[in-house]
Amino acid sequence: MRVLKKVLIVLFSILSVCNFAKAQERDDRATILNFKGIQYTSKDSLFYTNFRFRMQNRVGFSNTLDEADNGKFDARIRRLRMRMDGYIYTPKISYSVQLAFTRGDQDFDDTGIPNIVRDAVLFYNFSDDFYISFGQNKLPGNRQRVNSSGQLQFADRSLVNTNFTVDRDFGLSLNLSKKIGNMPFNAKAAISTGEGRPVNSTDKGLAYTGRIEFLPFGKFTNDGDYSEGDIEREETPKLSIGTGYSYNDNTVREGGQTGRFVKNPFTLKTMFADAIFKYQGFAYQTEYMQRDVDNPLNVIDDDKAEETYAYKGWGLNQQSSYLLNHGYEIAGRYTFVRPHSDIANLEDQIEVLEVGLTKYMKAHRLKFQLNASYTVKDGIYSNTNNKSAWGAMFQVELGI
Repeated sequence: MRVLKKVLIVLFSILSVCNFAKAQERDDRATILNFKGIQYTSKDSLFYTNFRFRMQNRVGFSNTLDEADNGKFDARIRRLRMRMDGYIYTPKISYSVQLAFTRGDQDFDDTGIPNIVRDAVLFYNFSDDFYISFGQNKLPGNRQRVNSSGQLQFADRSLVNTNFTVDRDFGLSLNLSKKIGNMPFNAKAAISTGEGRPVNSTDKGLAYTGRIEFLPFGKFTNDGDYSEGDIEREETPKLSIGTGYSYNDNTVREGGQTGRFVKNPFTLKTMFADAIFKYQGFAYQTEYMQRDVDNPLNVIDDDKAEETYAYKGWGLNQQSSYLLNHGYEIAGRYTFVRPHSDIANLEDQIEVLEVGLTKYMKAHRLKFQLNASYTVKDGIYSNTNNKSAWGAMFQVELGI
């Protein structure tokens, strides 16, 4: 009975903590001042840590319209992460550590290394509107990437993000938030290794990434510009417009910070622009990305000299949603990706149409997601096209 009583007390404490979680999670800085997980503060107040975890459990099915394809099932733990944020000595010196415990979250298939560490970064907060970071963390890239995977309204990010994103890297970043008149803006810049999470050392080629955002109607409630769907039901229209660029010099991976290692270094030039709008339960966001590579063809650095390439081309993603009563949200998404002529014989033009139904039990901390998708290749909208595919996904997100 005593053991059962202790278990019930722990569970009740966790649920109570969830009730205080209001601010949206950001993966590009510590959230010690606006998100409350399981907390500990030393008696002298010189040490503070905030512990959280979250998991995504899913089951799905996809089928290509080909007689030889019997379909594929996807039943697994997509993400299981633990995160600690806090400060040492003073709140000006904060840190964020995030660990991943599932194979699909460790970049294992591309590198052969279980990359458990996702974030290990130190922040120095000069003021409320200016801070620097040093360590491994997300680069200031496209909005959907910087947005936490726990704040998505679909089970996965779009194919535009998959093909063109700049991801986590080790380096130094500067982050400034100011106002032009009454309009807030955010400016971010980073210098990093350009090779992503798994490398022990880097070459002389570095990655240079910058991003700027303008919020013409003022700040979103609870940092909602980095959370999909208008859960806060903004009382006045809110808009954020962002743009940026990344120059990754002599990277040895297919996607810069992601993908398999290659024999001949690439130089990737990625441009991105995005916007998000919210008002009274309605939300709309769009994202455009384009990547240029002088010579996208390459080979894998092994004895087989397997041929590979960097994805060169452009893509556009658009999605909108409306929050109904009782925490139900309906959403639609359209994604278009077109490869450059240099790789057109290796990649198809792809369009993806998706619809989603989400039940928010406690905002993004506890939600149930049901998605359906239809994928069209080469612009042929016909069930006779054996490249087309349909799929469905059910996912449960739980976190504190």
